[in-house]
Amino acid sequence: MFRSRAFGWLNGPLALLIASLLAACDEPPQPSKERARPVKAMQIGAQEALSGRAFPGTAQAVQEVELSFRVSGPLITLPITVGLNVQKGDVLAQIDPRDYQVKVRNVQGQLDDAKAALTRADADLSRQQRIYEQDPGATSETAIDGAREARDRAKANVASLSASLTAARDQLSDTELKAPFNGTVVATYVENFEDIRAKQAVARLVDDSRIEMVIHIPENLISLAPDVRNVRVTFDSFSDHEVPAEIKEIGTEASQLTRTYPVTLLMEQPEAFKVLPGMSGRVSGDPPEEVIAMQGEMTIPVSATFAVGDDTFVWIIDLTSNTVSRRAIQTGMLTNVGIGVKSGLSAGEWIATAGVHYLAEGQQVRILSESDN
Repeated sequence: MFRSRAFGWLNGPLALLIASLLAACDEPPQPSKERARPVKAMQIGAQEALSGRAFPGTAQAVQEVELSFRVSGPLITLPITVGLNVQKGDVLAQIDPRDYQVKVRNVQGQLDDAKAALTRADADLSRQQRIYEQDPGATSETAIDGAREARDRAKANVASLSASLTAARDQLSDTELKAPFNGTVVATYVENFEDIRAKQAVARLVDDSRIEMVIHIPENLISLAPDVRNVRVTFDSFSDHEVPAEIKEIGTEASQLTRTYPVTLLMEQPEAFKVLPGMSGRVSGDPPEEVIAMQGEMTIPVSATFAVGDDTFVWIIDLTSNTVSRRAIQTGMLTNVGIGVKSGLSAGEWIATAGVHYLAEGQQVRILSESDN
């Protein structure tokens, strides 16, 4: 009877729990979710798109600066107005210099006294040394050492006051605000006779004798930028004129959001009209000679290709499933900007550009961003 009661109790909740645990142990283990492999990738594009595209940008001055005084004081001269053209070295504003002139005179007087004291200390040291050489008993080495120390203190005082005088003269010079380059006054921020603080903005000066413009080139075309020829800019306000430009600087880091690289252009002011900072325009250019020879082809990095037998392949990235698939391509000319592709790819597709020998068909991948590098 005892055994029967025990088994009867097991038919309750405990029996159900034990049965569920045993069933769970019999289930096969679930496969772990595959971890996406990080890969470098690029979106490909046709080379003829380079010569047919115009990239927008906004004009900006080559040099522009907010001008301020290094010293404080009441403003007594402000001869500038917005739109005034100035030359390098022109006085744009002046602070009352009287306090700084007094300081220069005071330090100059102290320096003159210090130089006189140094002259006396030098003479005393020479006298002590001469006496000692002629009659060692008439003086002592201690007296000579004391004279030498007095001379050294006087010399140090002269050096210190000389530095103070230079600083005082610099402050007096800083009461005049001068143009650091040829340019145009585009803004003023103070009125004459105001009390001006050091580093307070007084005026804005712009050098628009030459103009810069920054455009943004997609990463699939940036390798061609150094060799682009006949760069020209068309401004929206003067659409009938093309302004020749040259590439000044090519950025080395892409935007994380747009995957484009900044390219800075430089151009001289045209004769037909004046380009002002803030004007918008579009930039175009002719592709390099080797790219012209590859018209109709696309260019990809050599590192994106791999061979299987006599065929060349790339890994296509499906952005919907984040997987890769192998595709055969027909390659063309090899240049310093990559290898041409005659067939097998379409503009806008994404391909892996590194580590291609470690990928497998259908493998999950994650495109690396700049922050991952």
